[in-house]
Amino acid sequence: MTTLRSLVFVVWLYGSMVLYAVVLSPALLLPHRFAMGVCKAWARCVLFGLRWIVGLKVEFRGLEHRPVGAALIASKHQGMLDVIIPFVVLGDPCLVMKKELAVLPFFGWFALKTDMIVVDREAAAKALKTMVREGRERMADGRPIFIFPEGTRAPIGSVPDYKPGVAALYRDLARPCTPVATNAGLFWPAHGFQRHPGVAVYEFLPPIEADLKRGPFMEELERRIETASDALIQAADRR
Repeated sequence: MTTLRSLVFVVWLYGSMVLYAVVLSPALLLPHRFAMGVCKAWARCVLFGLRWIVGLKVEFRGLEHRPVGAALIASKHQGMLDVIIPFVVLGDPCLVMKKELAVLPFFGWFALKTDMIVVDREAAAKALKTMVREGRERMADGRPIFIFPEGTRAPIGSVPDYKPGVAALYRDLARPCTPVATNAGLFWPAHGFQRHPGVAVYEFLPPIEADLKRGPFMEELERRIETASDALIQAADRR
């Protein structure tokens, strides 16, 4: 049954991408808020499909710690669902995303239209400078910057590998950083097509103050995210 539901959901996921891309593509010619509205509508469509096809509910915790407006948010990254969630829970999110996603039909089109920060990981130092510069610009527009410190999806149980990009943003923007923990990889894994019923939790944690040195900041960020994510995994509601 899980396999059948997963197959139906895959059809729902990519079918909705095509539908939104075709029917709502005129929003690409309109101001930013219209394209962001399409992204948000599609994200809620995905969550609807998860709930009623797969039996997977998404729950948000720690919303009292969720920042409003210009902010830096760093999240655990266990699967594709993590990329969709910011459009549901944040007002006008700006994701730091790898270049490979920007060339995808629909997702990439709207990512570019809504001024996401696209990173070419092969460009190394140049990419870091570009990310920081664009991060400064997006924050000046009052947008929350949402970054995955590991840079890519990390299967549950893998050794954490936090990259320096988040530290560069933290230092340059001089803002607190709000960590986000999750157990979503249990239900929508980093690889494979199977989705599992249960409750995927995203938890906003208390922000890390803005004046830490790079080393202590990275240690504290990893400690908070990994500790809270492990706790959510252990306590997961798997139906």
